[in-house]
Amino acid sequence: MVETNTTKYTEAFDAFAPALSLEEIDRRISEILQEGYERNNTREVKKFLHSTIDLTTLAGADTEEKVAQLVGSVNDFEGTEDVPSVAAICVYPNFVKTVREVLTASGVQVACVSGAFPASQSFTEVKIAETALAIAAGADEIDIVLNLGAFLSGDYLEASTEIEEQKATARGAHLKVILETGALKEPELIRRASILALFSGADFLKTSTGKEYPGADLRAAYILCSVLREYKDKYGEQRGVKFSGGIRSAEEAVKYYTLVEAILGKVWLDNRFFRIGASSLVGSLQQEILG
Repeated sequence: MVETNTTKYTEAFDAFAPALSLEEIDRRISEILQEGYERNNTREVKKFLHSTIDLTTLAGADTEEKVAQLVGSVNDFEGTEDVPSVAAICVYPNFVKTVREVLTASGVQVACVSGAFPASQSFTEVKIAETALAIAAGADEIDIVLNLGAFLSGDYLEASTEIEEQKATARGAHLKVILETGALKEPELIRRASILALFSGADFLKTSTGKEYPGADLRAAYILCSVLREYKDKYGEQRGVKFSGGIRSAEEAVKYYTLVEAILGKVWLDNRFFRIGASSLVGSLQQEILG
């Protein structure tokens, strides 16, 4: 990776603790799960986890009818004392209007991917226009992808500017920045991408698109949580975290919960700051909760 502009970005990277080795990360994850998993593997935790889900459909074959049916399932469920509603419904930008028109369940946000998802390979102007159109259609939350081409080339200025411009375009809607940790792979790259996204205005750090590259894993989750914890300690600002891509079972979800609890603390155990992007996880959690 050749760094083409460095000054303020490398200063930011240097201000945070260096990345741990994969072996050390694995050791710490193992210790955290050994200490907390069984304690957290409860019905109450699974109820909370259900409330963190961004219920997602991002298929090329999506239609207005399919999206409306998904929203209808959330409306029909509506949330109960036993199982709260999901946090959001996440779709492609052209379906935001459909979700907004059909959604009646209270407290559920309308989220969408934007900015040339999932590759983030387009003109910056196109990405900004897509985000503007999504906001105009009624999106509450915008999920964009870090410009990996710029970031991996060391062009931190371009990667950061894109995030900043989309943040401004989002007009107060929450901006989740997808780091595509399965493509970055190395702890140091994931650490740097997390820091850059936070300094560029991300409201959430998100692991993955769930498309071309491997989805969320506990190693990436550990790194994102560690950077968020340090950012809060240094600057007093609490930002959110979203794990997405391949989380299908209640057991997996409880592991991510346990990491968040151990590294970030109970203040993050709120769906304003903790999300899981999933489709099939809903059924697993409901089965566990309702028996």
